[in-house]
Amino acid sequence: MITAEGISWTPPGRSPAVLESASFAIPSATYAVLMGRTGAGKTTLLEILCGLRPPTAGRIVIGGRDVTHAAPGDRGIGYVPQDGALFPTLTVRDQIGFGLRMRRVARARIEAAVHETAERVGVAHLLGRLPQGLSGGECKRVALARTLAVRPSVLLLDEPLASVDEETQDELIAVLRQIHREQGVTVLHVTHARREAEGLGDLRLRLERGRIITLGPGVH
Repeated sequence: MITAEGISWTPPGRSPAVLESASFAIPSATYAVLMGRTGAGKTTLLEILCGLRPPTAGRIVIGGRDVTHAAPGDRGIGYVPQDGALFPTLTVRDQIGFGLRMRRVARARIEAAVHETAERVGVAHLLGRLPQGLSGGECKRVALARTLAVRPSVLLLDEPLASVDEETQDELIAVLRQIHREQGVTVLHVTHARREAEGLGDLRLRLERGRIITLGPGVH
C-alpha cells in the first residue's frame, strides 16, 4: 500500500507551492494511474515518493512503514523515470542486472533474472546491445526491465509509454497488465493519455492545484 499524507513541496526560495497537502492512498496490488496538466507536479510527487526529493511537509507510508526520511534504496520502490535514464556505456544485459549487482546477488541468479525479465519485456534479442541505436520503445522496455529485475513491491512509472507508436503502446500495456497480474505489485503510473488510464488503471487519480483528486476506479 502507498499512502501519502499532506505532501507539500515548494521550490527553494520560490513560491507558490507545487504540491500543497497532497494526500492519497493506493491499496496493495492496485494499479493506479495519475493524470494532470504539464507542470502540475506529477514527476515531483514521484521523486518525493521514491526518496529523490524531500518533501517540504507531509508523510509517506509504504507497506505500513513510514519511509518519509528513508534512503531511496531502503523503500522497496522501483522507479522508471520519464527519460529511462539508461547508462550509456552498459549493454542491455548489464542495464537489467545493475540493481541486482548493487545488491550483491550471486552471478548465476543475476543471469537467470536478466534472461527471465528480458524475455518477459521483449528485449531478450537486445541483450548485447548498447543504448545508442535502440528505438524509443526499446529503451522504454529496457528501463522497465531494469526496474522489474529486482522485484520491487511498489512500481512508480513516469510516462512509460510516451513517445512510442500506438502499436508499441498496445504491446507495453499488455506487458504491464501481465506483470501487475502475476506479481501483484502496487503501481502508480503517470500519464497524459486517457487511453492508457482507461486501459490500465484500477484507480484513477488527478493532480490539480497541488492536490490529489480521486476520480474513481478504471473501466478496463
